[in-house]
This record gives sequence, structure tokens and C-alpha cells, in this order.
Amino acid sequence: MSPSLPAPVPIQLLDLAAQHAPLQPELQAALEATLLEGQFIQGPAVAIFAQELGQYLGGPHVVPCANGTDALQLALMSLQLPAGAEVIVPAFTYVATLEAAAVLGLIPVPVDVLPDTFNLDPAAVAAAITPRTGAIVAVHLFGQCADLEVLRHLADRQAVALIEDNAQAIGATFTGSSGETWVAGTVGEVGTTSFFPSKNLGGFGDGGALFTRDAERAAYLRQLANHGQSRKYHHQHIGLNSRLDTLQAALLRVKLPHLPAWTVARQRVAAHYDALLQSVPGVQIPARDQRSTHVFHQYTLTVEDVPGHRDALQQHLAIGGVPSQVYYPLPNHLQPAYHYLGYRAGQFPVAERLCRTVLSLPIHPTMPAEQVEYVAETIRKWAV
Repeated sequence: MSPSLPAPVPIQLLDLAAQHAPLQPELQAALEATLLEGQFIQGPAVAIFAQELGQYLGGPHVVPCANGTDALQLALMSLQLPAGAEVIVPAFTYVATLEAAAVLGLIPVPVDVLPDTFNLDPAAVAAAITPRTGAIVAVHLFGQCADLEVLRHLADRQAVALIEDNAQAIGATFTGSSGETWVAGTVGEVGTTSFFPSKNLGGFGDGGALFTRDAERAAYLRQLANHGQSRKYHHQHIGLNSRLDTLQAALLRVKLPHLPAWTVARQRVAAHYDALLQSVPGVQIPARDQRSTHVFHQYTLTVEDVPGHRDALQQHLAIGGVPSQVYYPLPNHLQPAYHYLGYRAGQFPVAERLCRTVLSLPIHPTMPAEQVEYVAETIRKWAV
């Protein structure tokens, strides 16, 4: 059944124009100041932004870089693992998590994820560790922390590094059994994030950063991100050319103070979806790990695992003027680029099922209630 009413004002997965509109005077001022200053590479805004972001995250050292994929690669480079070392990664994640290991000559080892939170299954991680394992990369998928307590304990016990891919969960927190609360991205040896425009803290182009509480590692990461140099034209290490542009840092400084309010707004939209969709047959609203806050980079349903069911819902939404997205339609172990790893269909059943059943709905801080209600009503009509 098609929706009977037109969509209220064109619905977007993410409305950056509406989000940025109130900030235009500040953004314009930051842009003009940077242009007048003329220091476009490693200008003062980069160091100031790093300091401000570190304060927001509770005090880690922040090392800006060019993008989130570089951040993952730099994090692994800082571990100085030998070629052929294994890096445990989720079977359900964006390809960059594997890519960063593969380009360094490391071996990505996918493991299955939990069916409710979509994050790493700690039992699967434990079973995958071998004497060749050098690191575990925990992805805090869609805005919710992986099990940081168990993964940190497991990494310590097995003497392997824990890397946090925090591109989708900046500002999320996790409370351990002792009652201590940790900020996502600051628990492992290194945390990483992305400032891709669609992220909760998005720039106006590419950008990324690394987090660590180890001052020596932070200094090493700064060198690695800048051609491995200790000072100009003196290169201690083989590194990358991976720097956050001054302009991006200046604009991100304008946005950072608004991130807490935007997070609350995302959570409000998610709660509204929950109330409207929790009893709809054939769809499951996002599960919450009660130990973690959820910053809702995505609001992702799972649809009943019936052939064609998810795609039919997506088509129905599109007819009604509702955009949606599948993150991710094909698990990485079945991507042609990673056939060399030797995995086959059926080895990671949860990840493979999620690729058939997940569907992410529009969510952003400025999304009005009537749009949430229209999306939910469109889904209810499809369900009946």
C-alpha cells in the first residue's frame, strides 16, 4: 500500500543545510579569518581544535589527520606490527576498517558480530586470537559502543592492542561493571574518528583524528601523519602526508560546541521513532546496550529475514518520498577485493543476515516530529 498523504517537506537522510543555517555567521567569520590569515596547512586553528576536542573527550591527546581511513592506518602503523600480523575486525563494518590493515601488509581477520547491537561479539574475538594476532579493532557501529570492558580485558590478557574505530560514535560513553564511565575512542591504545560531512561532527570535506592517552604515542602519531618528520626536512620514520586542513579545523571549531545539543536532538528523534515503531510487525527497532549511550549516527531497523522483504520496504518508502540506506549490503569477507583472505559465504551468519535485513532511516538533529511520524506511518502501512 502506498502512503495516502504527501511527505511533509522533502525528507532527507541528513539535512546539513538546516543544521548549518543558524551557524552561518560564525562559519563565514571563521572562513574569512582563515583566508586572511593565509596559513592553510598546519595553521593555528588545527592545534586549537585538537585541544578543544581533547577537552570534550575528557582529556586524551588528539592528533588531527586528513581523513578517517588515514586515522585507522596511522593507528595501526603506530603499533609497529610485523608484516603478516593479524588484525581482528568486525565482519559487519565499513570496508575502511579492513582496508587500513590490508594496505600495511597486515591480515584482516573478520569475526562475527552480535545480532542485537551489531557490534563485535567478544566470544568470537576470543576464539579468533592466535599467536599472530597484533590488534583488535572495535568499531562502535551506528553510534553505540562495543563492549569496551570485555574487549579491553581480553586485549590486556592476550597482550594485543585495542584500537577503537569511533567514526560513528563520537561523544558516546560506556559504563563498566565498577561504575566507571569511559568515553568512546579513549579506552584503547588509539581511537580514531572521521569528520566526513555526514558524521555527527562533520566537516566541509574530508578530515579525521586520532585519540590516545599516551603522550609518547601521540608524539609518534604526529610524526607519522606528517611524513615521519621530527622537524622540517628531518625524517625519523616512514610516514604519510595526512594533515587536517586549517580551514576544516576552523570550521569544525564552530561546530564542536553544538555537538552535545545535536546529540540530544538525535536521541530525541530516535526515541520518537522507538515509540512509533516498537510494535510494528516485521521490523525491529535498534537495540540498546544499557551500559552505553547511543549518539545515533544512524537509526537502523532490522527487517524480518524473508527474501526481498527489506528491499520491498525500501521501495515502499521511496515511493512515499522517504529516503533510506542500507549500511551495508555486502559483508566485507565476500567483497571481491578480499577474496584472497579465503572466506566463504556462511562463515559469519550474523553479519550476512544483517546485510540482508538492515535499513537505516532518516535521522538528523533538525528533523521535525511530523517527518518522523510520516516515516513511521509509511512503515506501518507497509507492514499491514
